[in-house]
Amino acid sequence: MAPSFDHLRDEDLDEDDIDMDEVDISDLREKYEVQLEQGYDAFVVIDGLPEVTEEQKPKLVKFLLKKLNTVGKTREDLIFMPMGENGKSMQFAFVEYSSPAEAAAAVRALHLVALDKKHTLRVNKLTDIERYGREGRIDDDGRGRDQFVMYKGESVGVYWNSERDPAEPVVERQHWTEAFVQWSPLGTYLTSVHQQGVQLWGGPSWTRQRRFPHPFVNLVAFSPNENYLVTWSNRPIAIPEEGHPALTLDDDGKNYVIWDIETGKPLRSFPQLDTPAALDENGVKKPQKFPWPAFKWSADSKYVARLNQGSSIFVYELPKMNTLVKFGIKIDGVMDFDWAPASPQRDGIKTYEQLFCFWTPEIGSNPAKVGLMSIPSKEIIRSLNLFSVSDAKLHWQSDAAYFCVKVDRHSKSKKSQATTLEIFRVKEKGVPVEVVDTIKDTVINFAWEPKGDRFVIITTTEPVAATAVPPKTSVAFFCPEKTKGNTIGNFKHLRTLEKKNSNAIFWSPKGRFVVIGTIHNQQSSDLDFFDMDFEGEKQEADKNLTANLQLMNIADHYGVTDVEWDPSGRFVASWASSWKQQMENGYHIYDFKGEQLREEPVEKLKQLLWRPRPPTLLSKEEQKTIRKNLREYSRVFEQEDADRINSADVAVVEHRRRLLEEWDSWRAMTEEELVEECEIMGVPLDPVAELLKAKSAQVAPDEEERVIEEIMEEVLEETEEIVN
Repeated sequence: MAPSFDHLRDEDLDEDDIDMDEVDISDLREKYEVQLEQGYDAFVVIDGLPEVTEEQKPKLVKFLLKKLNTVGKTREDLIFMPMGENGKSMQFAFVEYSSPAEAAAAVRALHLVALDKKHTLRVNKLTDIERYGREGRIDDDGRGRDQFVMYKGESVGVYWNSERDPAEPVVERQHWTEAFVQWSPLGTYLTSVHQQGVQLWGGPSWTRQRRFPHPFVNLVAFSPNENYLVTWSNRPIAIPEEGHPALTLDDDGKNYVIWDIETGKPLRSFPQLDTPAALDENGVKKPQKFPWPAFKWSADSKYVARLNQGSSIFVYELPKMNTLVKFGIKIDGVMDFDWAPASPQRDGIKTYEQLFCFWTPEIGSNPAKVGLMSIPSKEIIRSLNLFSVSDAKLHWQSDAAYFCVKVDRHSKSKKSQATTLEIFRVKEKGVPVEVVDTIKDTVINFAWEPKGDRFVIITTTEPVAATAVPPKTSVAFFCPEKTKGNTIGNFKHLRTLEKKNSNAIFWSPKGRFVVIGTIHNQQSSDLDFFDMDFEGEKQEADKNLTANLQLMNIADHYGVTDVEWDPSGRFVASWASSWKQQMENGYHIYDFKGEQLREEPVEKLKQLLWRPRPPTLLSKEEQKTIRKNLREYSRVFEQEDADRINSADVAVVEHRRRLLEEWDSWRAMTEEELVEECEIMGVPLDPVAELLKAKSAQVAPDEEERVIEEIMEEVLEETEEIVN
């Protein structure tokens, strides 16, 4: 009979001790614990299905079955699609596969895959649904608050954001990490980094969920769906003679390891690649930056790719980590690439694909080129030739509707430089490219609006260098023109703000609001809060544009080094990290309008990171209904806030009244005891009064009271004057 560990409490397991050299029985517990979920591992839950009637259901099941059988074996009678009281399906289904391995393959291959233009599948194992609920995938306190992690001194803590009130601690531990902390993309795990490797923490009691023993790890990166993890160390792996708990001799001398988070096992390791030296326009070597992340993920995490700068891009298919092309996809001179951050839905394309864009410099008489490639077909679906290119940067919009190439161009004499913005409209037929007017100044920052079609740039005429005095900059806002129907018009310049020192752009994750700031500088620390959809009257010149810009507030945070919006888009945190500057470390919390809600100095504050939230499970129609009735929901929440504040005030008053009553009771009791003691000892209750009474009795009755008056003279100044 297998031993049971049910009698052990979480605190008995000493989960707070994160030293990997200590004895840890969690692995044994997992191995020998009775698996009550056994028998359900072959089931998956598929969400995101269309809403259909009972008559339409068989047709949908047959259509769905074609995709399900690409990764395993199932049948129509093994697909259960619940129906609602309105006679329509509830937009999810339970599916049973022939084996747990096939169910796991379905999750990896079909999760976030488009079923059609309007529906994207979300596939999870049935056992994971219960497990995620047990582990507390994302905590919710019923008040819609968000959490953040703070690393200060040697302590790491997770806190609830309480607006104007001090942050409410959830958990706090000393020496929780040795290097830094990091959230996983959906907020499921908190990552700690140690000399022995990486650990993932989560659940209601913040216990260790996974660990990955990569010695002397420096950096980590997750796949978008949290299925995989990349670890990197600048020290090549050295396998000792006695062996390693997870790695083998094949991993010896490697720097990167890609892990399967579910199993905790390595999938493949890689050595460090040498980056070829780049030359500037004068033939001088440019300083090389370490590329991170070195491995980039497709939106659905089905592919991961690595750049071999100057020659090729290696694309690997998960989970087997086999290369899509044996020696990589050859692209002469390739300098950089980037995956589309969302699964594309191009006009007229019904087959599965993921996209990445890349650029190559001018080589000999060949022009520079920007390309858009479809995977797995490896077809270049759009390319653009460019001339007189000094550098290029690739910027995807969050929904993969556009990507912008910021092209720095030089004149024939190479003495002057200008910037053009080449915008690829990915979802439109043929992927047309729009060129935004040439910008004479240097563009030092570009940022798309999340889930939107507007962008902001920051430009300067001065050399960009790390100096005490920030360069003078301009901030320009762009948006599309209004058009008839659902099409997006051409991008037009909305407004430019001159004579600024701004160098950073921070969009709300929900779009509309944006903070323009100056960070990493001791001379300037402004944070400007803008609304791109101000509800006031538009200027005459802006009436044909899809934006109405309004400056809501200007805040100042001396020494600010970092700014981050919370996942809801309601609050902004700014902080001064001791890693970047030593003075006045601490953080500020603002609302989306720029009103400061609280300020907290924190000695040796290193990091403050909001906990991400997974995408909503509500359909677009349900989200529209909520927005339509937002005022009604707001009244409910406002009343709850008022009740909570009033209850807090009442509690304070009651506490003070209780203290006053206790004081009055104690004083009355003490006075009674004093009277009793005086009677027993035969002493007066008020000795001073008795003494005065006795002195008054000694005065003769015929002796009148006499008043004695004293006159005092004092010479303030004396002068002598001789008169002739």
